[in-house]
Amino acid sequence: MKELVFTLKDVVRLPVDGFLISPDAVSSKTIREVQDMSILVGSREQKLSTLFKLTGDTSSTVSDQAVLVNGNVDSFRGIGKEMSGGTITVNGDAGPMLGEGMKAGTILIRGNVRLGAGSSMQGGLIQIDGSAEGQLGSSYRGKGQGMSGGTIVVNGGAGYEVGAYMTGGFIDIKGDIGQFAGTHMKGGEILIEGASGERLGAEMTGGKIVLIGRIPEILPSFTFEEIRNRATAADRSFRASFYLFRGDVNENGNGRLFVSVDANPQLKFYEKYL
Repeated sequence: MKELVFTLKDVVRLPVDGFLISPDAVSSKTIREVQDMSILVGSREQKLSTLFKLTGDTSSTVSDQAVLVNGNVDSFRGIGKEMSGGTITVNGDAGPMLGEGMKAGTILIRGNVRLGAGSSMQGGLIQIDGSAEGQLGSSYRGKGQGMSGGTIVVNGGAGYEVGAYMTGGFIDIKGDIGQFAGTHMKGGEILIEGASGERLGAEMTGGKIVLIGRIPEILPSFTFEEIRNRATAADRSFRASFYLFRGDVNENGNGRLFVSVDANPQLKFYEKYL
Protein backbone atom coordinates (compact mmCIF):
# COMPACT_ATOMS: atom_id res chain seq x y z
CA MET A 1 0.00 0.00 0.00
CA LYS A 2 1.31 3.44 -0.95
CA GLU A 3 1.02 6.29 1.56
CA LEU A 4 0.51 10.00 0.95
CA VAL A 5 1.32 12.14 3.99
CA PHE A 6 -0.52 15.43 4.67
CA THR A 7 1.36 17.49 7.29
CA LEU A 8 -0.57 20.56 8.43
CA LYS A 9 1.54 23.71 8.13
CA ASP A 10 -0.41 25.84 10.62
CA VAL A 11 -3.59 25.84 12.70
CA VAL A 12 -6.67 26.41 10.53
CA ARG A 13 -9.53 28.04 12.40
CA LEU A 14 -11.89 28.68 9.47
CA PRO A 15 -14.23 25.86 8.39
CA VAL A 16 -12.71 23.78 5.60
CA ASP A 17 -14.37 21.44 3.09
CA GLY A 18 -12.16 18.42 3.72
CA PHE A 19 -13.54 15.85 1.24
CA LEU A 20 -10.27 15.92 -0.72
CA ILE A 21 -8.54 14.19 2.21
CA SER A 22 -9.49 10.74 0.97
CA PRO A 23 -7.96 7.88 -1.04
CA ASP A 24 -10.68 8.43 -3.66
CA ALA A 25 -9.58 12.02 -4.24
CA VAL A 26 -5.81 11.51 -4.42
CA SER A 27 -5.27 8.08 -6.00
CA SER A 28 -4.36 8.04 -9.72
CA LYS A 29 -2.92 11.56 -9.41
CA THR A 30 0.64 12.85 -9.21
CA ILE A 31 1.86 14.65 -6.10
CA ARG A 32 1.87 17.90 -8.07
CA GLU A 33 -1.72 17.40 -9.16
CA VAL A 34 -2.76 16.81 -5.54
CA GLN A 35 -0.88 19.92 -4.39
CA ASP A 36 -2.74 22.00 -6.99
CA MET A 37 -6.23 20.76 -6.07
CA SER A 38 -8.50 23.50 -4.74
CA ILE A 39 -10.07 23.31 -1.28
CA LEU A 40 -12.67 25.66 0.19
CA VAL A 41 -11.40 27.48 3.29
CA GLY A 42 -14.09 29.68 4.75
CA SER A 43 -15.56 31.31 1.62
CA ARG A 44 -12.40 31.21 -0.49
CA GLU A 45 -10.66 28.50 -2.47
CA GLN A 46 -7.03 27.70 -1.76
CA LYS A 47 -4.62 25.11 -3.08
CA LEU A 48 -4.00 22.11 -0.84
CA SER A 49 -0.31 22.98 -0.84
CA THR A 50 -1.04 26.23 1.06
CA LEU A 51 -2.38 24.20 4.01
CA PHE A 52 -0.31 21.01 3.89
CA LYS A 53 3.16 19.79 3.13
CA LEU A 54 2.63 16.66 1.02
CA THR A 55 5.12 13.82 0.93
CA GLY A 56 5.05 10.14 0.03
CA ASP A 57 3.41 8.36 -2.89
CA THR A 58 0.09 8.00 -4.64
CA SER A 59 -1.35 4.75 -5.93
CA SER A 60 -3.10 3.94 -9.18
CA THR A 61 -5.98 2.35 -7.26
CA VAL A 62 -8.13 3.49 -4.35
CA SER A 63 -7.81 0.19 -2.49
CA ASP A 64 -4.01 0.52 -2.43
CA GLN A 65 -3.99 4.15 -1.25
CA ALA A 66 -3.19 5.17 2.33
CA VAL A 67 -3.59 8.75 3.54
CA LEU A 68 -1.83 9.94 6.70
CA VAL A 69 -2.69 13.32 8.22
CA ASN A 70 -0.42 14.89 10.82
CA GLY A 71 -2.05 17.67 12.85
CA ASN A 72 -5.41 18.65 14.31
CA VAL A 73 -7.92 18.98 11.48
CA ASP A 74 -11.00 19.54 13.65
CA SER A 75 -12.17 22.42 11.42
CA PHE A 76 -12.14 20.16 8.33
CA ARG A 77 -15.62 18.90 7.44
CA GLY A 78 -16.23 15.66 5.56
CA ILE A 79 -12.82 13.97 5.63
CA GLY A 80 -13.31 10.59 3.92
CA LYS A 81 -16.72 11.53 2.54
CA GLU A 82 -18.18 8.68 0.45
CA MET A 83 -14.85 6.85 0.71
CA SER A 84 -14.81 3.58 -1.27
CA GLY A 85 -11.54 2.00 -0.11
CA GLY A 86 -8.03 2.49 1.21
CA THR A 87 -7.16 3.94 4.60
CA ILE A 88 -7.08 7.31 6.35
CA THR A 89 -5.14 7.88 9.59
CA VAL A 90 -5.32 11.20 11.43
CA ASN A 91 -2.72 11.89 14.11
CA GLY A 92 -4.87 14.46 15.88
CA ASP A 93 -8.50 15.54 16.13
CA ALA A 94 -10.89 15.43 13.17
CA GLY A 95 -13.79 17.66 12.19
CA PRO A 96 -17.53 17.14 11.66
CA MET A 97 -19.12 14.61 9.27
CA LEU A 98 -16.05 12.38 9.16
CA GLY A 99 -16.67 9.42 6.84
CA GLU A 100 -20.09 10.68 5.76
CA GLY A 101 -21.62 8.13 3.37
CA MET A 102 -18.51 5.94 3.65
CA LYS A 103 -18.76 2.69 1.64
CA ALA A 104 -15.51 0.80 2.38
CA GLY A 105 -12.00 1.14 3.77
CA THR A 106 -10.70 2.15 7.19
CA ILE A 107 -10.49 5.48 9.02
CA LEU A 108 -8.38 5.67 12.19
CA ILE A 109 -8.49 8.82 14.33
CA ARG A 110 -5.83 9.13 17.01
CA GLY A 111 -7.77 11.83 18.80
CA ASN A 112 -11.34 13.09 19.09
CA VAL A 113 -13.98 13.72 16.42
CA ARG A 114 -16.66 16.33 16.14
CA LEU A 115 -20.36 16.09 15.25
CA GLY A 116 -21.81 13.51 12.85
CA ALA A 117 -18.96 11.02 12.31
CA GLY A 118 -20.15 8.09 10.19
CA SER A 119 -23.33 9.88 9.13
CA SER A 120 -25.23 7.70 6.62
CA MET A 121 -22.27 5.28 6.60
CA GLN A 122 -22.76 2.19 4.40
CA GLY A 123 -19.62 0.11 5.03
CA GLY A 124 -16.03 0.08 6.22
CA LEU A 125 -14.55 0.78 9.64
CA ILE A 126 -14.14 3.98 11.66
CA GLN A 127 -11.92 3.63 14.74
CA ILE A 128 -11.74 6.61 17.13
CA ASP A 129 -9.12 6.49 19.88
CA GLY A 130 -10.63 9.44 21.76
CA SER A 131 -14.24 10.57 22.09
CA ALA A 132 -16.95 11.53 19.62
CA GLU A 133 -19.45 14.37 19.70
CA GLY A 134 -23.15 13.83 19.00
CA GLN A 135 -24.99 12.12 16.12
CA LEU A 136 -22.38 9.42 15.60
CA GLY A 137 -23.56 7.03 12.84
CA SER A 138 -26.68 9.14 12.60
CA SER A 139 -28.51 11.20 9.98
CA TYR A 140 -28.75 14.78 8.85
CA ARG A 141 -31.68 16.63 10.38
CA GLY A 142 -34.67 15.89 8.18
CA LYS A 143 -32.91 13.26 6.04
CA GLY A 144 -33.96 10.23 8.10
CA GLN A 145 -31.15 8.05 6.76
CA GLY A 146 -28.65 6.94 9.36
CA MET A 147 -25.91 4.34 9.28
CA SER A 148 -26.83 1.27 7.20
CA GLY A 149 -23.62 -0.80 7.36
CA GLY A 150 -20.03 -0.93 8.56
CA THR A 151 -18.54 -0.60 12.03
CA ILE A 152 -17.73 2.34 14.30
CA VAL A 153 -15.62 1.81 17.44
CA VAL A 154 -15.06 4.64 19.94
CA ASN A 155 -12.58 4.06 22.77
CA GLY A 156 -13.89 7.05 24.71
CA GLY A 157 -17.41 8.39 25.12
CA ALA A 158 -19.92 9.88 22.69
CA GLY A 159 -22.57 12.60 22.70
CA TYR A 160 -26.28 12.65 21.95
CA GLU A 161 -28.26 10.70 19.31
CA VAL A 162 -25.75 7.91 18.68
CA GLY A 163 -27.17 5.72 15.89
CA ALA A 164 -30.25 7.86 15.22
CA TYR A 165 -32.20 6.46 12.23
CA MET A 166 -29.72 3.57 12.05
CA THR A 167 -30.79 0.65 9.80
CA GLY A 168 -27.70 -1.59 9.90
CA GLY A 169 -24.09 -1.92 10.98
CA PHE A 170 -22.51 -1.93 14.43
CA ILE A 171 -21.48 0.85 16.84
CA ASP A 172 -19.33 0.09 19.91
CA ILE A 173 -18.87 2.85 22.51
CA LYS A 174 -16.39 1.98 25.27
CA GLY A 175 -17.31 4.98 27.45
CA ASP A 176 -20.47 6.89 28.39
CA ILE A 177 -22.98 8.35 25.91
CA GLY A 178 -25.57 11.10 25.92
CA GLN A 179 -29.34 11.11 25.50
CA PHE A 180 -31.45 9.63 22.70
CA ALA A 181 -29.07 6.87 21.56
CA GLY A 182 -30.84 4.71 18.97
CA THR A 183 -33.68 7.17 18.45
CA HIS A 184 -35.76 6.14 15.38
CA MET A 185 -33.46 3.11 15.03
CA LYS A 186 -34.72 0.47 12.55
CA GLY A 187 -31.86 -2.06 12.48
CA GLY A 188 -28.25 -2.72 13.36
CA GLU A 189 -26.65 -2.99 16.79
CA ILE A 190 -25.29 -0.55 19.37
CA LEU A 191 -23.07 -1.66 22.24
CA ILE A 192 -22.67 0.82 25.12
CA GLU A 193 -19.98 -0.32 27.52
CA GLY A 194 -20.34 2.71 29.79
CA ALA A 195 -23.41 4.56 31.06
CA SER A 196 -26.26 5.93 28.92
CA GLY A 197 -28.20 9.16 29.06
CA GLU A 198 -31.99 9.18 29.16
CA ARG A 199 -34.48 8.16 26.45
CA LEU A 200 -32.49 5.23 25.15
CA GLY A 201 -34.12 3.82 22.00
CA ALA A 202 -36.86 6.45 21.79
CA GLU A 203 -39.17 5.66 18.84
CA MET A 204 -37.02 2.73 17.69
CA THR A 205 -38.80 0.09 15.59
CA GLY A 206 -36.01 -2.49 15.20
CA GLY A 207 -32.40 -3.31 15.96
CA LYS A 208 -30.66 -4.06 19.23
CA ILE A 209 -28.99 -1.98 21.96
CA VAL A 210 -26.85 -3.63 24.64
CA LEU A 211 -26.09 -1.50 27.71
CA ILE A 212 -23.37 -2.65 30.11
CA GLY A 213 -23.47 0.45 32.30
CA ARG A 214 -26.12 2.44 34.11
CA ILE A 215 -29.16 4.27 32.79
CA PRO A 216 -31.41 6.60 34.84
CA GLU A 217 -34.64 4.94 33.64
CA ILE A 218 -36.28 3.05 30.80
CA LEU A 219 -38.93 4.80 28.72
CA PRO A 220 -42.45 3.65 29.76
CA SER A 221 -43.18 2.87 26.10
CA PHE A 222 -40.93 -0.21 26.33
CA THR A 223 -42.33 -3.50 27.63
CA PHE A 224 -40.34 -5.67 30.02
CA GLU A 225 -40.14 -9.28 28.84
CA GLU A 226 -37.62 -11.28 30.86
CA ILE A 227 -34.15 -11.58 32.34
CA ARG A 228 -31.54 -13.16 30.07
CA ASN A 229 -28.23 -14.66 31.24
CA ARG A 230 -26.39 -13.51 28.12
CA ALA A 231 -26.34 -10.72 25.55
CA THR A 232 -24.53 -10.55 22.22
CA ALA A 233 -23.48 -7.62 20.08
CA ALA A 234 -21.84 -8.31 16.71
CA ASP A 235 -19.23 -10.98 17.47
CA ARG A 236 -19.04 -10.23 21.19
CA SER A 237 -20.82 -12.14 23.94
CA PHE A 238 -21.47 -11.02 27.52
CA ARG A 239 -22.36 -13.64 30.12
CA ALA A 240 -24.23 -11.71 32.80
CA SER A 241 -27.82 -10.93 33.72
CA PHE A 242 -29.69 -8.53 31.42
CA TYR A 243 -33.21 -7.10 31.52
CA LEU A 244 -34.80 -7.46 28.08
CA PHE A 245 -37.14 -4.67 27.01
CA ARG A 246 -38.95 -4.42 23.68
CA GLY A 247 -40.37 -1.36 21.90
CA ASP A 248 -40.95 1.42 21.24
CA VAL A 249 -44.64 0.45 21.50
CA ASN A 250 -45.63 4.00 20.56
CA GLU A 251 -44.26 3.14 17.09
CA ASN A 252 -45.40 -0.52 17.13
CA GLY A 253 -41.69 -1.22 17.40
CA ASN A 254 -39.84 -4.48 17.84
CA GLY A 255 -36.50 -3.07 18.94
CA ARG A 256 -34.65 -4.76 21.80
CA LEU A 257 -32.86 -3.24 24.79
CA PHE A 258 -30.56 -5.48 26.82
CA VAL A 259 -29.81 -3.63 30.08
CA SER A 260 -27.37 -4.85 32.73
CA VAL A 261 -29.09 -6.04 35.89
CA ASP A 262 -26.06 -5.55 38.14
CA ALA A 263 -25.42 -1.96 37.02
CA ASN A 264 -29.06 -0.92 37.43
CA PRO A 265 -30.53 -1.86 40.83
CA GLN A 266 -33.08 0.94 40.41
CA LEU A 267 -34.79 -1.22 37.76
CA LYS A 268 -35.35 -4.14 40.12
CA PHE A 269 -39.05 -3.30 40.45
CA TYR A 270 -39.57 -4.71 36.93
CA GLU A 271 -38.89 -8.20 38.33
CA LYS A 272 -42.30 -8.31 40.00
CA TYR A 273 -43.79 -8.62 36.50
CA LEU A 274 -42.00 -11.91 35.79
